[in-house]
Amino acid sequence: MKTIGVDVGGTFTDLVYCNLETGELAIHKVATTPDDPSRGVMQGVGEICAQNGVDPSEIAHVFHGTTTATNAALEGKGAVAGMITNDGFRDIIHIGRHQRPQHYSIQQDIPWQARPLVKRRFRKTVGGRLAPPSGQELEPLDEAGVRQAAEELKAEGVEAVAICFLFSYLNPAHELRAKEIVEEVMPDAFVTTSALVSPQFREFERFTTASLAAFVGPKVKKYIADLGDALTTLGVKGELRIMASNGGASTPAMVSEKPALTLLSGLAAGVLGGGWIGAQCGRDRLITFDIGGTSADIGIVVDGQVAEADARSTEIAGFPLLQPMLDIHTIGAGGGSIAHVDRGGAFRVGPQSAGAVPGPACYGHGGTEPTVTDANLVLGRLEPEDFLGGAMALDAEAAERAVAGFAETMGLSLHEAAEGILTIVNANMANAIRSRTVQKGIDPRGFALVAMGGAGPLSGAEVAKMLSIPEVLVPPYPGITSAMGLLTTDLKYDAIRTQFQVSTGFDADRLGRDLDAMFEDLTERFDADDVPAESRAFQRLGDLRYVGQGYELRVPLGDGPVDEAMLAQFWADFHAAHAREYGHAFTDSPIELVNIRLVGTASLPKLERLSAPEGGSLEAALVRRKPSVFRTDAGLETFDTPVYRRVKLPVGTPFDGPAILLQTDSTTVVPPGAEAEIHTSGSILIRLKDISGETE
Repeated sequence: MKTIGVDVGGTFTDLVYCNLETGELAIHKVATTPDDPSRGVMQGVGEICAQNGVDPSEIAHVFHGTTTATNAALEGKGAVAGMITNDGFRDIIHIGRHQRPQHYSIQQDIPWQARPLVKRRFRKTVGGRLAPPSGQELEPLDEAGVRQAAEELKAEGVEAVAICFLFSYLNPAHELRAKEIVEEVMPDAFVTTSALVSPQFREFERFTTASLAAFVGPKVKKYIADLGDALTTLGVKGELRIMASNGGASTPAMVSEKPALTLLSGLAAGVLGGGWIGAQCGRDRLITFDIGGTSADIGIVVDGQVAEADARSTEIAGFPLLQPMLDIHTIGAGGGSIAHVDRGGAFRVGPQSAGAVPGPACYGHGGTEPTVTDANLVLGRLEPEDFLGGAMALDAEAAERAVAGFAETMGLSLHEAAEGILTIVNANMANAIRSRTVQKGIDPRGFALVAMGGAGPLSGAEVAKMLSIPEVLVPPYPGITSAMGLLTTDLKYDAIRTQFQVSTGFDADRLGRDLDAMFEDLTERFDADDVPAESRAFQRLGDLRYVGQGYELRVPLGDGPVDEAMLAQFWADFHAAHAREYGHAFTDSPIELVNIRLVGTASLPKLERLSAPEGGSLEAALVRRKPSVFRTDAGLETFDTPVYRRVKLPVGTPFDGPAILLQTDSTTVVPPGAEAEIHTSGSILIRLKDISGETE
């Protein structure tokens, strides 16, 4: 079976072709086409098929990580969106909650107020009200008011509508009827409801999630349709699967219906790819560290399981989300990050980026500002004639001019400025990792860092040293690890319902009925996708908290009938989870079940392993020796550094840094004081000699 994984990044579109029966694997990169990412995807798919003598009709699956929704949210370039909500609740998505991004700042930027997804004039209110605890109707829906609101939105040029009513997570009837009316009036608009997107309590987050779905919906729906048509034109007859934020694949129909599923599409694939690489090396406690041209993405894998985000930390572009998604933290730090002096005179790197066009100065596309890639070239850590395997030459003189101009502004030498750029961007990334580990009670010294992305292997070892992480893994194809991650996933759907039950006086029958209904919903979805029953698996979970707490912890709920024994284990597991997370538990306190979740997965053909590296010798791998600059305890030092061709390095033979390892999709830097070797799985293991990794 032949498959292709395609991941669209800010600078490059990465592709991996794999014959799952023979293990044959090939990689390819093309420039991302920001105006229409599907053009780059089509170019890449056509080229990788041609390069490997494969007819497009032979491709059984195309797995795709898309940034369409992500970029629309981050750049604020979505559809003109409208909202219909209850009378008196027009400003829910503006007011938010008492928690602000920065509690004590009076000049902070509050995204939902500064950059509203739905402008106030496009928020319409209508009569009608449901009430807890069962969603009973207090006031019937004003259908004439809904129709009038839709006609007004249509006249105002609105392209997408989010219908958001109070307590619709208990009873979606009013939202569904309003959706029917709006679709009659606005047949060309994208229409969604908050209960469809996220049937959970917390109206601000639910309404915002629905608004995000409306904001990105038309663009995502058009992109998926165009991509499907283009694949058909190319001759691809296989199935298209889109990576979702929850770490599973979805069908085009599901993504078109629920576009918010893809808000972290490409990022999720990277974490999965990093976890898969760690498993190949026998490591199950990992920090995935994916650096591209514009951003660095960080994920955590504990005991082989990728951490999932909770309701407190799930967001995109500063907007809160109520969507199942992997716990991924992104900062504006990548190869294209620009060094600059801020208004206070401080030396900064990022989040501004040179992007794909014009890109770093050394790309020769008109860029003049100093970037991280330019700094690496100035310090001798990149080969100007061997970038992307020789497919692209770097302009060393342009890089020097850009960094030299900045150095003059800062009163530094050329090498001091270049090294300062790398130190600052690496410190930014180390701090981001601390926020996901140390600040959550996780000691990073017990983990391995998986350095991936086009720029990850350049910085991985130095970032690990800042965090006292003893080992760095560099995947066989670090620049396309996200694309490889696409080939390791399964089809995955989530069903969620809010329960609000307390352990004292718990209605087990109600829980059982809701679980059965959710099972039927997912079964219908799998049936619609023609998924064989034998390939399906289900997991039940609950969001629990002590009565009076504001947020929940997610705890597995066992299989089988809901009885006293199962519930007793459920409560005990929550006490244990609370003790792990917070260091204590209140075993005598009543527990509240807030949400129940059913996760359905269906196995897809996937990449099992890579071919063992052939290896060679250090002598055969040596390309040349060159001067490169590193900071040591004595200050900046120039080293006579060997440059190796990675594919020719011996397997299992350690060698000392400094060293530069070349391959098509990335360059790996082994700094002084580190030791590297090629693992039998093909990954590079970099060990930092002066770091033990032991924890107290």
